[in-house]
Amino acid sequence: MRVIICGAGQVGTTIARHLATEGFNVTVIDTDPEQVRRVDESHDVRGVVGYASHPEALRNANAQDADMLIAVTRSDEVNMAACQIAYSLFGVKRRIARLRHAGYLAQDKSGLYAAEHMPIDVVISPEIEIAKGIVRRLATPGAFDMVPMANGLVELLGIHVEDSRTPIVKERIGDLVKDTQFQGMSIVALVRKGRCFVPDSQDRVTVGDDVYVLARRGRVDEVITAFGHRERVAKKLIIVGAGNVGLNLAKTVRRRSPLIDIKLIERDEAQAEYVAAELGSAVVVLQGDGLDRTLLDEAQAASADTLVAVTNDDETNIFASVLARQAGCKRTITLVNKRSYETVLPALGLNTVVSPSAVTISTVLRHVRHSSVTALYTLREDFGEVVEAEIPEGSRLLRRPLGQLGLPVGMKIGAVIREQKVVFPQPEMQLQPGDTVIALVTYSYLKLAEALLGSSGIRNR
Repeated sequence: MRVIICGAGQVGTTIARHLATEGFNVTVIDTDPEQVRRVDESHDVRGVVGYASHPEALRNANAQDADMLIAVTRSDEVNMAACQIAYSLFGVKRRIARLRHAGYLAQDKSGLYAAEHMPIDVVISPEIEIAKGIVRRLATPGAFDMVPMANGLVELLGIHVEDSRTPIVKERIGDLVKDTQFQGMSIVALVRKGRCFVPDSQDRVTVGDDVYVLARRGRVDEVITAFGHRERVAKKLIIVGAGNVGLNLAKTVRRRSPLIDIKLIERDEAQAEYVAAELGSAVVVLQGDGLDRTLLDEAQAASADTLVAVTNDDETNIFASVLARQAGCKRTITLVNKRSYETVLPALGLNTVVSPSAVTISTVLRHVRHSSVTALYTLREDFGEVVEAEIPEGSRLLRRPLGQLGLPVGMKIGAVIREQKVVFPQPEMQLQPGDTVIALVTYSYLKLAEALLGSSGIRNR
């Protein structure tokens, strides 16, 4: 499969690396020669210098032979034009664009992006997806991450283990599934001291681990409590940053939970006035710097349940979160773009971190994978994915009970959906055609996982 990626920033480069590793023929277009050179030298991809919206650049990228174009430049207009030209002049079959401006996103349901108008098959809005993700985290305060899967029947939870008294740190994972307190869940991955791995039945959870768990809907609160968390849902919320993410978040929270006390801090005076008019009297908008302790005191950070820092500046988000924690705020959610900060954030007490690039990458990869994949979530860009896929006829997973399949160490089936019922698999269970599995797959074992799933696999369309 031949893919053209427009934009060699963090998102475009990461997507290119993933697809090239999986055997795709990838070409990246960017205006920055240095960025193109880095991509060309670091990964098994071809780099083209030029404007992604110019026909000549697309022709140099061999768009006439491409199966898919993924436009993730910084410009909405360039991304839209690239999709239009790829379709009209070169007949590229599938087109994905990242769009950020609210005015463009509002047209998504109007038919603007139909083939006869602006031919974009998939519109990705990181800001809206991030706002939705933060709302989910607010609803599950004991988890630093939460993603619904299988149409909401199962939830993927990221839980930080900090209480040595909880039984979760005393038992082998293989024994936990036999304990009634931990039934209705499956541990699929552990992050320990920055290292991710798929645990086996002999592994034990330790204090300081980040644990990724699949939990049945309706048992989420019990599972989080079993891990030693008893945080309450936020009633007082502070949002630092009133850009697209902050505004969408405030609107969504106000709509879903009108009794929550929301205060929004925005540095830019004109933007603060705009969002104040948009949100009305239900949200208090404070104009000023989120790093100003006086302003945080005015926002009552000491008594706030949660502060969400979502400005366009990583450092502002990080230090606003640290200052809020020092003031007494119980929980922070921090938007961070730079991957280089990942290792230092836990030391600052920041465990709930949102990555815009990870959101975009997960969404793009879901649409690149085979149509049998109905959901996909990237745990970490260098580790693996949790995929939701339907088992086709001919899959090698159908031949014998799960305990006899010899699944690779980089693949773990955490849940099975059969006739709308959630089953946490045991070794004696045998899969059936039409079952939906939710599985963790590390990138090093992706091709083997495809072979096990069968000819449909989790491959490209």
